[in-house]
Amino acid sequence: MTQIFALHSAYGLVTAVAGIDSGLLDASVGERLLVPFTSSRVPETVVGIAHDPALGSLRARFDRIEPWEDLLGPMHPSSWEPADSDLPMLERLFARAWDLDPHDLELFVQSPQVAPARTLMALFPQARITIIGDGLMTYSPMRVRIPYSVAARIEQVVYADVVPGVRPLVGSPGAQVVPVPPRVFAAALRETDAGSPEPRDEAGPTVLVLGQYLSALGLMTAAAEIDLQTRLVDRAAQWGPQCIVFKPHPAAPPLVTAAVEGAAARRGIDFEEYRGPLPAELLAERLDAVAVVAGFSTALPTVHALFGRAIGSAGNDTVLAALTPFENSNRIPVTLVDALTREDSPYADPARLQLLIDAVGYAMQPEIAGHLRGRAEELLRGLDADERARYFTPRRLAELRLPGAPTENALRRALRPAGGVGRIEEWRLHALGARRRAGRAWRALRGR
Repeated sequence: MTQIFALHSAYGLVTAVAGIDSGLLDASVGERLLVPFTSSRVPETVVGIAHDPALGSLRARFDRIEPWEDLLGPMHPSSWEPADSDLPMLERLFARAWDLDPHDLELFVQSPQVAPARTLMALFPQARITIIGDGLMTYSPMRVRIPYSVAARIEQVVYADVVPGVRPLVGSPGAQVVPVPPRVFAAALRETDAGSPEPRDEAGPTVLVLGQYLSALGLMTAAAEIDLQTRLVDRAAQWGPQCIVFKPHPAAPPLVTAAVEGAAARRGIDFEEYRGPLPAELLAERLDAVAVVAGFSTALPTVHALFGRAIGSAGNDTVLAALTPFENSNRIPVTLVDALTREDSPYADPARLQLLIDAVGYAMQPEIAGHLRGRAEELLRGLDADERARYFTPRRLAELRLPGAPTENALRRALRPAGGVGRIEEWRLHALGARRRAGRAWRALRGR
């Protein structure tokens, strides 16, 4: 059997390698093939996992590497959605190009809802499928319905267990969850250590602050993001640091860095900026940071689970309120980090946190995650109004008729959909049907 790993992020590559090293993936395979690609909007502006020198030892775990662009470049991977009628031809093309037996394959993919992963899963109709986790997005339910011919072949989800005791929702309820132990994941991650920067010589504590450039994702305005950076410094100050090291998003403008530096200066805290290639988790280790602070970065639960660092966040309540539509794929990552970093969080117990994630997941995708409705009702019945409003909008609760939904007035009850149509439309159709039946009866009486 040949295992094909179609991966696009360093986090996904580390997860796959940790799965291999821990013996969680089938060890009896004949060959492991890495198909790296870049999902960035402008792939030419980033160093992908196929060429990143820090990932060389991880790529060596695979028998062959077949870069995506060698076969389909310059077509962007995310735009590769061929017609269904072309799939049999493309299967033969790929089998010949990659020297594969299409009847004996196992496919490992990230982000199964979108191309190219979604296309590859349909392209090889006999391949077994495993989803490789990609950070906190793994805990979200599928955001699109996968055809049954594909979904039935998704056997497992291999993911970094950075939120111990909480199961991811992607691939549920059919796929088996396979958590990669934090110890093995940390060992694979350490192989990407670029060797800089050196630990700080000063005796005072250091806090690492991470930028995410949320305004570029449309999650907030540029002004709101500047305000958020200031709030992150306020949160970092709770650990009494002598220095704040800021790792900005690579695409973030200098104005963001200037905001963090200004906020640190007003508090009398030293400031340094880091724009190197070191992952946030390893940077925190290099700096011996007493804490890591960010918005809702995957690095927060990862650095806490792997290295025991304290974590903090700010602004997630604002982000949750602003996310639209409700099924926005960032909702579960924001919810997780918010619940993990709130002071006196009511979700410290993993079972309670799982209930929250299941409930939010159902509210996001009530059809795809319909099996979680009972879990959503269980949580919502026990929440007070403020806690309910933090994670659920009144409109969504009303649409799904969940506990805590606002009381409907007569007009809303009249307009509420029933049987797939609005109530007024339902009444109109009933009246039209009655009129037609009366017409047929009258014609029958007249012998027509």
